[in-house]
Amino acid sequence: MPSYSLIAPAKINLYLEIIGDRPDGYHELAMILQSIGLADQIDVCSIRTDSIRVHCNHPQVPTDKSNLAYRAAELMAKQFPEAFAKYGGVEITVNKQIPVAAGLAGGSTNAAAVLVGIDLLWKLGLTQSELEELGGTLGSDVPFCVAGGTAIATSRGEQLSPLPSLDTIYIVLAKYRSLEVSTDWAYKTYRQQFGNSYIRDSENLAARANAVHSGAIVKAILDKDTGEIARKLHNDLERVVLLAYPQVLQLREVFANQEGVLGTMMSGSGPTVFALFESQQQAEQVKLQVREVILDEDLELFVTRTITHGIQVASSV
Repeated sequence: MPSYSLIAPAKINLYLEIIGDRPDGYHELAMILQSIGLADQIDVCSIRTDSIRVHCNHPQVPTDKSNLAYRAAELMAKQFPEAFAKYGGVEITVNKQIPVAAGLAGGSTNAAAVLVGIDLLWKLGLTQSELEELGGTLGSDVPFCVAGGTAIATSRGEQLSPLPSLDTIYIVLAKYRSLEVSTDWAYKTYRQQFGNSYIRDSENLAARANAVHSGAIVKAILDKDTGEIARKLHNDLERVVLLAYPQVLQLREVFANQEGVLGTMMSGSGPTVFALFESQQQAEQVKLQVREVILDEDLELFVTRTITHGIQVASSV
């Protein structure tokens, strides 16, 4: 049976600003998202039955309808019933390399890969914008994971404005395997503590969100000035997560004290913390130094880099 193997990159946030509440209950956000080389492999294969099957090598990843990759396949079956009837069901195998519950869009990028894979399997010929639109119904990060590269994300995160891609920044990621931070908790806690500063009217919400386009970090990205990008890193959610999770704060402080680190920040709602570097050699050296400072086998460290793409086809059969 036909099958495709796809590479599904993780992402980090270089910028995350919470502007206010939206009528749909989500937050109005202004973010800058960046694809990184750390990636899962997703194999999508046609099967003769009309079912959807998901397998994963990671014990914490569910394989039922709560899995975003499963829901992506289910969405495609509902959106394109004739193709589903013609080509049959799909078997999805997730080779998980991205840490789970890490604020790196692991679930979202898996869903994006399934959308791309089924588009190819069923010969639908969807455009990238059509795939992004489908992805937006599954989750706020899915459209970006389809597109990849570097982008401004506004609204609840699904409205994308591409930026010139960054491909020369090296990164160390740090996450405790057993530590999870609920995204819902992070945003609700932020609302409770800082909601009085939210912009209330829709016109000013939109204006504030659009202001990121002319902000200092976007200028630094346009200039490909890694040092300035690192100095302008910003994440509003650090205001609540770092206080509640001292391990995350410790990671941030340990990174900040290492020579060669241009900047460090928590990604998304955490608990992953990343640091930016000019060279792979510096990144590898700091990875070793952090391992020496924090003698905890629960801590995972990864060296990766910024990349210019989202989902890619690795092979087809």
